Amino acid sequence: MIVCAATNNPGKLRELRRILEKAGHQVRSLRELGIDLDPEETGATFAENARIKAAAFCRASGLPTVADDSGLCVDALDGAPGVYSARYAGVHGDDEANNRKLLAAMAGVPAARRAARFVSAVCFMLPDGRALTVEGACPGCVADAPAGDNGFGYDPLFIPDRVGVGRTTAENTARRTYAQLADGEKDAISHRGRAMEKLEAALPAFLAGALATDERNAL
Repeated sequence: MIVCAATNNPGKLRELRRILEKAGHQVRSLRELGIDLDPEETGATFAENARIKAAAFCRASGLPTVADDSGLCVDALDGAPGVYSARYAGVHGDDEANNRKLLAAMAGVPAARRAARFVSAVCFMLPDGRALTVEGACPGCVADAPAGDNGFGYDPLFIPDRVGVGRTTAENTARRTYAQLADGEKDAISHRGRAMEKLEAALPAFLAGALATDERNAL
C-alpha cells in the first residue's frame, strides 16, 4: 500500500518510514508529494491532533494517510508538556529550547519524582474519511542532563524503563536515553513503535471492513 506520511518533522518521518516500510508499505513524504501544509493542532488530546493532521494531509494527497501526534508527559509537571511538547518553549519544533525549558522546570526534582512517559497517537485515514486511531506509550523518566545524538525532540532527556530488540526487553540498568539507543532498540520499545505495532495488527480488519462497506454501497 502507498501511504502518505503526514509529518514535517524529519526525525519523525524517518521513524514512520522505517516502521511502515518494514511492514511492507510504500511511504511517500510530503516533499515527495509536493505538499506544503502545516495544519493547526487545536486538539486537546494526542488522538484529536493526530486525526486533524491525518484529515488535512489525506485531503491534500488523496492517499491513505498516517499521522502521529506525540509528546512527553511528566508526572512532576502535571502531565506537561503533553500536547504542547513540540512548542513547549514557544516556537514549534525548537528542540534545544524545549529541552532547556524542561531541564529548568525539573531542576531540583529528585530521581524518585522524575517519572515520565512518551505517548503517541497514530491515526490512519482513508480518502473517504474513515479512520483508525491507536495509541502507544513508553514509561521512563527525565534525565538530569542530555545524552546521545541518535534522536530528536526530547530523546536525549528521556530514559525508558526498558530496552531491547524485537519482543525481548530488559530493565534499562545502564540508564540509556532514547538518543543513545540504536534504531532497532528504540523501535522495539518506543511509544511510536508500540502505536505502529497496534496499527499494523488492527489495519487488516479495518481495511476489510472498509472494502465490505464499499462493496455493499456499490450494489
